[in-house]
Amino acid sequence: MGLKPDTWIKHMAEQYGMIRPFEPRLVSRTPGGPVISYGLSSYGYDIRVSRHFRIFTNLYGSVVDPKAFDQRGLVEIESDVCLIPPNSFALGLSVETFKIPDHVLAICVGKSTYARCGIIVNVTPFEPGWEGKAVLEISNTSPLPAKVYANEGIAQVLFFEADGPCEVTYARRKGKYQGQQDITLPLV
Repeated sequence: MGLKPDTWIKHMAEQYGMIRPFEPRLVSRTPGGPVISYGLSSYGYDIRVSRHFRIFTNLYGSVVDPKAFDQRGLVEIESDVCLIPPNSFALGLSVETFKIPDHVLAICVGKSTYARCGIIVNVTPFEPGWEGKAVLEISNTSPLPAKVYANEGIAQVLFFEADGPCEVTYARRKGKYQGQQDITLPLV
């Protein structure tokens, strides 16, 4: 299209509803004070984590098995701050809803502010045709409890535009996480 990356993302958000709600600038301060930044950045979009978290626990001696996931291994919380135990893991949900066009692929990577604290964010690619809220996989690799702040930035989404639409989109092949609006656990 020939637009600068930030202009292209804004255009795609407005024309295709690719990101909702869309923040057209990088926000690093709110009336409440400084925040971990979110919104449109130079080459991507910094997404926020919502107040909904599920933290892994060993309370019931569960085994993590993607083919037979035991939900008793998770504690569900809704809070402005999620405290992840040392060397543990939590799932979060993006504030933003995405609708990825058929000619776009998005990759999500963690923000350096959290990475420098030993908090690693992993999110699988947003495939062409996928829509929904992103489930965020948050690992605390440090030996200390770690705080994650709801409604603040947690990861950056990078968008890649192809010359044309892909042949089989995520929606067309009826991907199992299509349309998710809550923390969706592993599906096989």
